[in-house]
Amino acid sequence: MSTAVNPAERAAAWARGRAQRLSVVWQRSLQFRTVLITLVLSGLAILVIGVTISFTVASNLFQNQVDQMLASTATARSAAQDVLDASDAADRATVQAVTSSALETVIGVSGSADIALFREPGTAPSSFAPPDVLSPDLGGGKISPELRERVQENPDAQFWQSIELAGPDGEPAPGIVVGTDLVIQEAGRYELYIGYDLADATQTLAFMQLTGAIGAVALIALLSAITLVVVRWVIEPIQAVAATSRRLEAGDLGVRLPVKGEDELAALAESFNGMADTLQARIRELAELSVMQQRFVSDVSHELRTPLTTIRLAGDVLYGQRDDFPPATARTAELLKTQTERFETLLADLLEISRYDAGSVELESEPTNLVNLAAESIESMHALADEHGSELRLLAPGGHLDADVDPRRIRRIVRNLIGNAIEHGEGRPIVVAVDSNEAAVALSVRDYGFGMSEQAVARVFDRFWRADPSRKRSIGGTGLGLAISLEDAVAHGGTLDVWSREGRGTVFRLVLPRERGRPPAIPPLPLEPSDPDATGPIGAPTWGGHEVAPAPEPAAEEVRDA
Repeated sequence: MSTAVNPAERAAAWARGRAQRLSVVWQRSLQFRTVLITLVLSGLAILVIGVTISFTVASNLFQNQVDQMLASTATARSAAQDVLDASDAADRATVQAVTSSALETVIGVSGSADIALFREPGTAPSSFAPPDVLSPDLGGGKISPELRERVQENPDAQFWQSIELAGPDGEPAPGIVVGTDLVIQEAGRYELYIGYDLADATQTLAFMQLTGAIGAVALIALLSAITLVVVRWVIEPIQAVAATSRRLEAGDLGVRLPVKGEDELAALAESFNGMADTLQARIRELAELSVMQQRFVSDVSHELRTPLTTIRLAGDVLYGQRDDFPPATARTAELLKTQTERFETLLADLLEISRYDAGSVELESEPTNLVNLAAESIESMHALADEHGSELRLLAPGGHLDADVDPRRIRRIVRNLIGNAIEHGEGRPIVVAVDSNEAAVALSVRDYGFGMSEQAVARVFDRFWRADPSRKRSIGGTGLGLAISLEDAVAHGGTLDVWSREGRGTVFRLVLPRERGRPPAIPPLPLEPSDPDATGPIGAPTWGGHEVAPAPEPAAEEVRDA
């Protein structure tokens, strides 16, 4: 089934598409904006100047034409009056002949055949008075009563008004009619009107306006071309700077700008190259310093392992015989064992961080089910959670397919997150949730403790940083756990995010792609919890509307430090 497309809708869609493309070009092209702004402003300036000049020329041309026609009328009237005054006509026929001769003189001197002659009202009756004369082009009320009244009231004066006359081609053309008077002997005063057409002046003005419009268009085009050339000359070095900056950003520290001339652009190129040289030198120094630091940490960690092993062996001997020691000595043996283990963990974490800093970490990936991995981690930490009064609960509502990950590193992340939740959970239940979709697998750990401020959340993954330095660390972490967990997540192409509110608890969410190299688009689990009782659960906790069941009780085994 096909439907007809409304042409108006098609035109509107086309206009919207053009407008969108124009908007994109406007936003992305400095050259386009500069040329267009120059074109618009130049056009406005030329339009204002052109209108002003056209109006001034038209006004002056019209005024000159009027002055010439008034002078021509005065000359024609004077010549006609001389003809009338020189006559000694004594009968009606002679007076009419002299009047006709005077009108011919008016036509010859003024150059216009459009004339009218009216006997003034109120003049004494005379049998010698010639009849009124009216040319066809001046008929039809073109001579206004106001003009006739002014001519009648002001003898020997001239007055004019604009009218419309027939042009040479028969089309209407602008014109004026000039009124004055004549005195005919034996007949009295007559009104004389001469019509002049302004067709030639109009054509001249139209030609000037057309020439001006063509010149304005040519000037705008020339200005646009000049602006385009100048802008390209200025923009190209800027584009070169932008391209070079992108190459620097991509890591090509040896790229430089060519220096041409001694102008401001050359100074910019020299300054940019100097900045790049300095940046390259500083980056080289930092890289060398980083390599030295990584080597130092690695060497120190390796060198400390031998004496640490000896200390641990001696500590284990003392710890095994602590029952035979006095109480103070027995307590010292216990502290020696605990701190030796913590020192050993710190060395392992430092070595791991140094591997990440050196970029030498290699993942040993294999298909892994995160639900089973989370259950194993929860089972191994049940005893530790019981010591703190927290109940570990597992929620796995969705499909659970395998993900291609390094199980040792992911297990380390999960144990670290659960250990932090136990440390800061204030003895309340801890919810571990696992869910998945077609592209990713997510695991989150939720506690209902005091939570963290926004400033603390922003620094929670910093190395050796603690939200509350005065708080006693009961589990004995090294301060590098979350930093290593973040590095492990990034190494897998995933993310490790945190949500926390003071008084509502904390959520850590790990999102991993099912396949390496395919970043997850939509996380399977939300970061911010939606349970209404986030300040502390009453009864069974919920997650995303699901009631969370307790995790199975663990088998008896040694609980390791998280």
